[in-house]
Amino acid sequence: MMPPLSPKEILAISDELMSVMLEDRHHLHQYPELSFQEENTTLYIQTQLKKMGLACTLLPNRGVVAHFKGKLPGEKVVALRADFDALPIQEQNEKPYKSRNTGVMHACGHDVHTAALLGVARILLALQPRFGGTVKFLFQPAEEKFPGGARAMVEAGALKGPDVDVVLAQHVMPELEAGKVGVKAGRYAAANDEVNITIKGRGGHGALPHALVDPVIVAAQILLSMQTIVSRVANPTEPTVLSFGKIVADGANNIIPEVVHMYGTLRTFDKAWRQQAHEKIKQISQGIAEAMGASCEVHIQGFSNVENDEPLTAEVIAWSREFLGEENVVALDYWMAGEDFGEFARDVPGCYYRIGSGNVEKGIDAPLHNPRFDVDEEPLFRISSALMTYIALKKLGN
Repeated sequence: MMPPLSPKEILAISDELMSVMLEDRHHLHQYPELSFQEENTTLYIQTQLKKMGLACTLLPNRGVVAHFKGKLPGEKVVALRADFDALPIQEQNEKPYKSRNTGVMHACGHDVHTAALLGVARILLALQPRFGGTVKFLFQPAEEKFPGGARAMVEAGALKGPDVDVVLAQHVMPELEAGKVGVKAGRYAAANDEVNITIKGRGGHGALPHALVDPVIVAAQILLSMQTIVSRVANPTEPTVLSFGKIVADGANNIIPEVVHMYGTLRTFDKAWRQQAHEKIKQISQGIAEAMGASCEVHIQGFSNVENDEPLTAEVIAWSREFLGEENVVALDYWMAGEDFGEFARDVPGCYYRIGSGNVEKGIDAPLHNPRFDVDEEPLFRISSALMTYIALKKLGN
């Protein structure tokens, strides 16, 4: 009987593959593509998988799925997911691998996630004679934009044939030093809802407001009143965020517009409160608009929160400590950002953990979605693929 695979062995293979993983990351970083537009990224992923000798399936939404079995007996199936879309941000870093696509940047680390998952595939292929069970690779488009890519992949059968037992994902965390991981059991990432409000008034000359219905003033009243949903309606012990980041009133110095558009985001965890908050947003917006002589349309859409399976997450924490040492595994609090990984974890037990990517001494500390975001590559890539490999193998019973 072969001895169990050790962290040292897996790290040694990961170290040998470091240059290949960095090459993948640099290519993906230089050629980012926005959500639902990831044609070349999808092609690159398929090309790399085929070079490894892996057959892959292209789903209708540009998701890519591949899997292979170890040579030893084993019936369990573990799925590993990475997202690969980018953001509409103009990169401000001056690196050789800086984005070459104007106004588009991998500012959320999805290039890292994808390069790391390709690295996992390469490590596991090298270890194929020494493990049993099946590993499924889920490369997901469109995480950043509703309706997201996860649910479409699930509906296309990504968790079937072979049927997945558990699903795992990792996400870079610039606040955490590279070389460490962070994990939280239970509720972790918030449900993410887009809140789009359209206020229709009666536009006209800015000097004659008495003859008009000013939608700008209506929008201002709605904006201020929205904050009472968090401060006066939500249970203070229930994490809630309601923010508006864009208001479009296309008038001029002396023109009151006909229409104002408001764009915001709601973040919650509790399902019942989420639905109640939706209703409150509509009631307040439409009530204020009606009282001021305007009309109002509210559209809210989003996806559910990420809830890490308790038993699976306990295993991930224990195996991460085995692999990295207890001092390098950090307990996390709630994360109010949204993540559609929860759509995978609705169907099978899932665990979504964070991989440290920052280094304050090197000045690598820009937050996610920032034009100067980057990662401390070598310590990050030394463990990202290797740890995910180790967790997958442990879950498969190896």
